[in-house]
Amino acid sequence: MADVTMKFQNSWRFHIPKQPCTTNKSIRFPEDMVKAVEEAIRGTDCTFSAFVIAAVYAALSSLAEDEAEK
Repeated sequence: MADVTMKFQNSWRFHIPKQPCTTNKSIRFPEDMVKAVEEAIRGTDCTFSAFVIAAVYAALSSLAEDEAEK
């Protein structure tokens, strides 16, 4: 989890982004969640995948912060 928090701690410095290595995973989402995400990103340049990835990074960062506070 430390790697995830480093991404946010160093966010003030600009780096030319690299395409990260990816792994394809199939995830089943509840229909209401899919509709809520699609509504949230409607009219933006954000894709469903990008939204989910950002949400997972945020969740991992939050967990790392919680762990650090223990």
